[in-house]
Amino acid sequence: MLARTNLDHTMHPLPGSPPVRWRISDGLVPYEEAVATMEAEVAAIADGRADELVWLLEHPPLYTAGTSADAADLIEPNRFPVFATGRGGEYTYHGPGQRVAYVMLDLKRRRQDVRAYVAALEEMIIRTLQSMNVRGERREDRVGVWVRRPDKPPLPDGSVTEDKIAALGIRLRRWVSFHGLSLNVEPDLSHFTGIVPCGISAYGVTSLVDLGLPVMMADVDMRLREAFEETFGPTRNDLV
Repeated sequence: MLARTNLDHTMHPLPGSPPVRWRISDGLVPYEEAVATMEAEVAAIADGRADELVWLLEHPPLYTAGTSADAADLIEPNRFPVFATGRGGEYTYHGPGQRVAYVMLDLKRRRQDVRAYVAALEEMIIRTLQSMNVRGERREDRVGVWVRRPDKPPLPDGSVTEDKIAALGIRLRRWVSFHGLSLNVEPDLSHFTGIVPCGISAYGVTSLVDLGLPVMMADVDMRLREAFEETFGPTRNDLV
């Protein structure tokens, strides 16, 4: 199987494709409302009634369980609402201070290759972090984007500690993607202790602020958009 690190990390559309709609929601969007909106948008994109869409938002504090979630990894089931979701992956946390990007792209207009799509999402995050002088890295055995933490005690095997700064979880329907990624800007990192994030207990989680970068969400959004356009192609503001 081809490793993600060996893939072409861009996924531009076919010539003549319209720009991807770019939407940013203010306030905290309830999870069920977001899922209902995604369902409707994905159906419209698959039917050719709507252009592709990236939707940036924040959620109130909650946990989601992906299709591979192990109930034992939900340590505090009564701490926040828990939602079963059709995305891939295990348990994750969403909440204020975390930028969620729901990415709805028609891979028939790009490449019908799930691993290449995941690699491109990782590339988008890595380029976003790079623009803020943070080195994000892939790991073949762990989906998501990681940062080395030489400032923390090493792992038991002597290797440098790594923390997760961005999580990915996707789903495809008729080759249209939905769900997407979450980047920790300034969430309450203690909220991750109610789960085993993504089923991985040997590593921690971090955020841009935890790394010493007190950035504003609007600045992160600008950098995400630039990285998306480099990786996936042009965008336009979505008028809703």
